[in-house]
Amino acid sequence: MTTVLDVQRFKDEGRRFAVLTAYDYLSAKILDEAGIPILLVGDSLGMVMLGHPTTLPVTLDDMLHHAKAVARGAKQALLVGDMPFMSYHASVEQAITSAGRFVQEAGMHAVKLEGGGRVIEITRRLSEIGIPVMGHVGLTPQFVHQMGGFKVQGKTDAQAARILADAKGLEQAGAFSIVLEGVPSKLASAIAHALRIPTIGIGAGPATDGQVLVLHDMLGLTSGKAPKFVKRYANLAEEVARAATAYAADVRDGKFPGPEHEYSANGSAPATDSTRQGSPRTRGEASEFVGSEEVRYGG
Repeated sequence: MTTVLDVQRFKDEGRRFAVLTAYDYLSAKILDEAGIPILLVGDSLGMVMLGHPTTLPVTLDDMLHHAKAVARGAKQALLVGDMPFMSYHASVEQAITSAGRFVQEAGMHAVKLEGGGRVIEITRRLSEIGIPVMGHVGLTPQFVHQMGGFKVQGKTDAQAARILADAKGLEQAGAFSIVLEGVPSKLASAIAHALRIPTIGIGAGPATDGQVLVLHDMLGLTSGKAPKFVKRYANLAEEVARAATAYAADVRDGKFPGPEHEYSANGSAPATDSTRQGSPRTRGEASEFVGSEEVRYGG
């Protein structure tokens, strides 16, 4: 299983690594089996799973619900839970309680916090009690209103200096890695070379030690124009629409279900077209008691 020590070794050995978001059991299982070393249960689920315009409405309970599902699906990846808005802002004590729930209840191995400033002290306290912390600086979506939108950060010398200082502060506080989001490539490169711990980029150019993308963006499930930093490795939105259309057409035309999709009663042959007119309940009653056939869902 990937651990925070492995992630540090990746950097020490010059091995670039991939990170993807995961929000449910099945996607976590697929990504885990594909060998993705770090899965982030991101608060971006508020936008791609729950339909919110920002991550701000996401609650701690929302995050724990999805994190538990991911933990059931992934057995080898390092699992990181994203601390949502207002789950660590009130006090250090609140942050410890929230982070503890991610580890104790949801099966996460680490948590991610956005920003520098007072988050540095929270990072120190969490690290001291054994909860690994992934930092996050640059474009921090929980500060979207303060930033005036989802805008690239660190373009001015003053902004760049503050972001670098925050990154160094988080490292000194015990963070095991830091996400750099939406910053100029030159700044990301400077931070990556200045820190001993790994950096993970999203819209930060190629110099970071790892890269993270939102799963739905990477798979082409999101609609509209993708952000500049996204590379779509599939176009599943079109594939899903095509499959759904084909399914609906088969149902409408009586092509699905076919004989190969039916259960038989006590070894008898499936119903022919002329005998398929009974209700689904009537046709299925006999096979409910046949021990040789098992109905399986998912997995």
